[in-house]
Amino acid sequence: MVIRILNSNDAETYQRLRLRALRDHPEAFLSSYEDEKDMSLAMVQTRLQDDQDRFTLGAFTDNGELAGIVTFIRENREKIKHKGLVVAVYVSPEARKLRLGFTLMQELIARVTQLEGVEILNLAVMSGNEAAVRLYESLGFTYYGKEKKALKIGETYYDDELMSLDLSERKTV
Repeated sequence: MVIRILNSNDAETYQRLRLRALRDHPEAFLSSYEDEKDMSLAMVQTRLQDDQDRFTLGAFTDNGELAGIVTFIRENREKIKHKGLVVAVYVSPEARKLRLGFTLMQELIARVTQLEGVEILNLAVMSGNEAAVRLYESLGFTYYGKEKKALKIGETYYDDELMSLDLSERKTV
C-alpha cells in the first residue's frame, strides 16, 4: 500500500472514487453526486492543488488502484487558523478490511502534526456510523457535540457527531 498526497495527475482516478462515494453514501458527505457528476476534470485538478493549508491524501493498493481518500483543510481566518478540518473521508468497500481508513488517518495526523500552528483537528461523522466513530476514537478523537439535522436528503434528516483531536500533545519540540 502506498499513501501519498494527490496531485492534478490523479484527477481522473480521484473523481471516479469520489463520485462512487457520493453515489453510494450520500448521507456521509455535504456534496451530492448531482453536485459533482458533471464537474470538469480541470476543476478536479484545481481541487487537488495542494499546499500546507489544504491537501488530499490517497491510498493506493498494491495493484495501484486508488482505494481511499481523505482531505485536510486548515481554517484560514486569523482567530481560528490553529484548527483544521478532516473532510471527504472514503475507503472503497473492497479495501476496508485492509485497515486503510486507519492508515490514511494516521498519515494525515502525522503530516498535520508537522504543520506549524495547527493544534486541533475537527471532523463530523454521521450519527449511527459506528465503524467510523470507532476508527476516530481509536486515533484519539473525542466527541464534543452533535449537529441536529446537519443534512437533509429528500425528507430525511441526518445528524452529525462532532469530534476533535488535540494535536498539541503530539507536537515535538
